[in-house]
Amino acid sequence: MVRAAERAARTSVWLEGKVRRGGRGGQPSGLDRDRITEVTVRLLDAEGLAKFSMRRLAAELNVTAMSVYWYVDTKDDLLELALDAAFGEIALPEPDADEDWRDQLRALAREYRSLLVRHPWLSPLAGTFLNIGPNNLAFARVVQRVIRRTGLPTHGLAAAISSVFQFVYGFGTIEGHFNARSADFGMTADEYFKHAMSAVTQDPQAAEVVKESEDIMAARGGDTVHEMWERDFDFALDLLVAGIEAMVARG
Repeated sequence: MVRAAERAARTSVWLEGKVRRGGRGGQPSGLDRDRITEVTVRLLDAEGLAKFSMRRLAAELNVTAMSVYWYVDTKDDLLELALDAAFGEIALPEPDADEDWRDQLRALAREYRSLLVRHPWLSPLAGTFLNIGPNNLAFARVVQRVIRRTGLPTHGLAAAISSVFQFVYGFGTIEGHFNARSADFGMTADEYFKHAMSAVTQDPQAAEVVKESEDIMAARGGDTVHEMWERDFDFALDLLVAGIEAMVARG
């Protein structure tokens, strides 16, 4: 383990020459960094970021907490490893394939959204670490190559990436947290939505806003919360793609 001052000065586990470190003699058989990371992801999915601890992880692995520290120096190192492991779930298109950039961009956006929804703990970590693990870098590289094919000038590429993927980050974060909150209440997403709307309308000011939004909600379409999410996401993504096309046409 490292001292607090050393820990504070760190930038990323990927920059400190420790990512390939294995165990040492006398440690529990069958325990390695990959397995520890895998169980960490599973625990974060099941219990959330707030409840995660090295002691809880050790109990799940049936080892002592000190045994885990043979493989990672800090909890933050482990969370960073878990973050990149999750990014490895994204199915990446081949940017040089004979495929329209619009289809590839939509596919990447949907993959990222699904990742955020499956792992609600991921969004706060994505803003905490540098995200320079191999899986995240592979994702970033493909995104950049696809955006380059849009025809936008170089000075607009970073903004285009931000407009699409910061939108997806926000959308997926809210959707993932909504689903997690529904589960915490022991409800389905549809049940929790009805419960929340019923509670909101009890406040006069909130009820007034809801009343003013009735036509928007009616036109939104969809019989379930999932269908509403899908319609909203697809339309918003179409707006962003159309915006890129308009900027390219503007020259």
